[in-house]
Amino acid sequence: MSQPTEDDAVTVAFVCVQNAGRSQMATAFAERERVRRGLEDRVHVISGGTEPADRVHDVVVEVMSEIGISLEDERPEAITHDETTDADIVVTMGCSAENVCPMTWRGDARDWALEDPHGRSLEVVREIRDGIEENVSELFDELTETLTERSE
Repeated sequence: MSQPTEDDAVTVAFVCVQNAGRSQMATAFAERERVRRGLEDRVHVISGGTEPADRVHDVVVEVMSEIGISLEDERPEAITHDETTDADIVVTMGCSAENVCPMTWRGDARDWALEDPHGRSLEVVREIRDGIEENVSELFDELTETLTERSE
């Protein structure tokens, strides 16, 4: 088996409107999966919003802290057109379904059609969180398989 190179790396972008909830959770779970699977050099994760909020939603910080992931120091960021066009996989969190995501990209685009956690109850946000965690795990199953095949 050959050693992986930077050319084998995959960039995944998690995009939503405010980058204050869904994409923040997805990014945190993706960063955790990168480490768990030993893919730090093979999977790059970026995240941003088309209209970033001032801060991560309090309810999102709370439900993530319940499972040991701190988002207290995270800040919503803007994502650029170049970042999305350069990504191998762009995952929107439901904004394409709402027709409010002005981003365009080439390559593998996926929309997870998730409910916005802003203003929702803790119970609903926990369900959104758990759905995101499952989606990220499935995405990393796929990435692990793809990257393993590239290395052979």
